[in-house]
Amino acid sequence: MTTKLHNTLTRSTDELKPLDGNKVSLYTCGLTVYSQPHIGNWVSYIYWDVLVRSLRASGYDVTRVQNITDVGHLTSDEDAGEDKMLKGAIKEGITAWQVAEKYIQIADDEAYNQLGLVRPDHMPRATEYIPQQIAFVQELEDKGFTYVIDDGVYFDTSKLSDYGKLARLDIDGLQFGARVADTGKKNPTDFAVWKFSHPDEKRDMEWDSPWGKGFPGWHLECSVMAREILGDQIDIHTGGIDHIPVHHTNEIAQTEAVTGKQFSNVWLHANHIKVDGTKMSKSLGNIYTLQDIKDKGFDLDAFKLVVLSKHYRTEGNFTWEILEAAQNRLNNWRAAGDLRWQGAGKGSVDSGLLELLQNDLDTPGAVAKIDELLGTEQPTGLHKLLDEIRDLLGITLHRDDITDEQKSLISEREQARTNKDWAKSDELRDLLAKQGIAVRDTPSGTIWAHQ
Repeated sequence: MTTKLHNTLTRSTDELKPLDGNKVSLYTCGLTVYSQPHIGNWVSYIYWDVLVRSLRASGYDVTRVQNITDVGHLTSDEDAGEDKMLKGAIKEGITAWQVAEKYIQIADDEAYNQLGLVRPDHMPRATEYIPQQIAFVQELEDKGFTYVIDDGVYFDTSKLSDYGKLARLDIDGLQFGARVADTGKKNPTDFAVWKFSHPDEKRDMEWDSPWGKGFPGWHLECSVMAREILGDQIDIHTGGIDHIPVHHTNEIAQTEAVTGKQFSNVWLHANHIKVDGTKMSKSLGNIYTLQDIKDKGFDLDAFKLVVLSKHYRTEGNFTWEILEAAQNRLNNWRAAGDLRWQGAGKGSVDSGLLELLQNDLDTPGAVAKIDELLGTEQPTGLHKLLDEIRDLLGITLHRDDITDEQKSLISEREQARTNKDWAKSDELRDLLAKQGIAVRDTPSGTIWAHQ
C-alpha cells in the first residue's frame, strides 16, 4: 500500500518514499511546557496521531520523536521578549524547573490518558541535551555560520543560498522592522543559537558554554534531538503552520549547514482551529481546555471528531454547537457499534478507511465513510470495522459486552423463533429488555443493542 502526503517544501502531494526500506523516521515539534494546554494546542497532535496509526497500518515501521521544550522559547519567535518558562515561573511563584515538571505531567495525562493518543517512541526534553546543543553550535562555528553579538551567538543566514526555502521568504525585501528590530544582527533573518544570560539576573535555567553563560536558542533543540535520535536525515517532520516562517525555516538552515544534506524529505503542517470564527485570545475569553469540554458533559472523542471532520491543511472552527453536533454523531456511531448478532457481524469487509487516510490523511473522507458504513441497516464485518475505527482514528465505539448468560438467552430465543414458538420468543425478549438489552430480528440474524 502506498501513502501520499502533501509536502510543504515542494507544495505537492507525492508518494512517501522512506530513506530506509519500510522504516519511517518522524519528528514532531512538541509543546512548550509553561502553561495549561488549551484545545488549540491539541489539534495538530490529533492529526499526527492518525498519521502514525495509518502509517503503521500500512506496514511502515515508524520511529517517532516528539520533543518537550522546557527551555529557550522566548515570547517572540524572533529571539526577543521574555523566556516563556521564566515568565511562567514568575507568574506561579515557583522555579522554571518546577513549572516544566508541572505542565509536562499535565500534558502527558491529557494527551495519552484522556485523548488516547499513541505515545511517541522518544520524548526528549531540551534540558537533557544541553551538551549536544553546545557541540552543535561549535560545529556551526567551525563551518563559519555563526557570529557573536552582545546578547548571544547568531546564525548568519546570508551564508546559505537557499535560506527560507520552506516559507518562500522574500529575503531581499525583508528589512529590519518588518520582522524584527535592529538589535545588532547582520541580517533581519539571523537567529540566536545561544542566548547569553543577562549579567544582572540569575536564571533558573542557564549553563556554561564556550561563548558565555546562557541557554540555547529555541530552534536549536529540534535540530539537535532529531539528529541525535534519528540521524542526519529524516523522512517526515510535522508541526503547525505557525512554525513555517521561523521555527522550521531555522531548523532547516542550521541542520543543513552542519550536515550538508536535506534535513527532512517531507514537511507536514496542520492549520489552526478558531473559536467562534475568531482567533483564540485571553481578552476574548475564548480559550478552552479539555476540562472545559468535559465540564459541559461532552466526550473528548467528540472533540476529536470536530478536529478530524476537517482536513489537517484547512482552517477549522470550534463552537459549542459544532461540538454538540459531533457528540450526536459519536452517539449515533456508538449506538450502531452496540449492535451485535450471531454470525452476521463477524467476517471481513474492506471498509476503505485506510485508503482514504493514505491519501494525504483524508480524515473528513474517513468520517463520512464511517457515517455511510454504520448507517446501513445490516452492516457486514461490524466487529472488524469497529476495530479499524479504534486503531486508525483512536476513537473507541465498543461498549461493554453482554454476559454469556444474556448471549445464551438470545440464542435460545432464536431457536424458539426457528421452532415457531412465538410465546417463548416473546417471553425471552421481555426478559432481555428487563436487563437493558433490546433485540431486533433481521434476515442476517438477531441484532441486540443496549437500551
